[in-house]
Amino acid sequence: MSPTDLPLLQVTGLEKSFGTNRVLGGVDLEVRRGDVLVLIGPSGSGKTTVLRCLNGLETPDAGVVAFDEGTTVDFATKVTKADRTALRDRSAMVFQHHNLFPHLTVIQNVIEGPVQAHGVPRAEAIARAETLLARVGLTDKRDAYPSELSGGQQQRVGIVRALALQPQLLLFDEPTSALDPELVGEVLTVLRELANEGWTMVIVTHELGFAREVADEVLFFDEGVIVERGAPTELLRAPKKERTQRFLNRLLRPLDGPDPA
Repeated sequence: MSPTDLPLLQVTGLEKSFGTNRVLGGVDLEVRRGDVLVLIGPSGSGKTTVLRCLNGLETPDAGVVAFDEGTTVDFATKVTKADRTALRDRSAMVFQHHNLFPHLTVIQNVIEGPVQAHGVPRAEAIARAETLLARVGLTDKRDAYPSELSGGQQQRVGIVRALALQPQLLLFDEPTSALDPELVGEVLTVLRELANEGWTMVIVTHELGFAREVADEVLFFDEGVIVERGAPTELLRAPKKERTQRFLNRLLRPLDGPDPA
């Protein structure tokens, strides 16, 4: 196998408990460059914890997270601040509730990470931020504060803030679940564009129509383990596991109609 065939990210045996509550019970997954991996499952099934572990926000009890080009963290050994920083240098996370700094303007929110964490010169960070804001239609909100934005606009700023870090892997934790229904579309449009541009992404979502459209692989989680995985047209239409079938049948959005071209 040549280096270009190696996955960007490989996760082996990821385990996490909070007290007696086992949240992850040995998760294995891999993500290849340019792929979109979608995680689905009921609340509390471990999906968000996986993202937080990949981004160094949570420390697993065991398991290995390995990026290509030498970034490998074995959580069975002592994990250092440098290990967590290495994970954050490779990935960027977009949160469910935006998590923008309320006292900073849009442009200040976007440049904070590149300037403070990555040492990017301020002028370069501003130029990058302005380009990205134009890309998502928010040039006129450059100097606005988060409280002056709609939920959809705030989430688009959150996406821009992640892109400004120029990560190899984008992580999305239910990016539309906190939005009013009429605002969901504008965020999904940005995600579709990122997928079409070849960004590597891991997305936790309940938007199954969107998942079927953009995902290369869908993983169904329940009780901290991957119950089933497969191509979206297979898993979302004809899941093999009874637990997956029950979950999909309970969702409000049926997946009727032809597959997208």
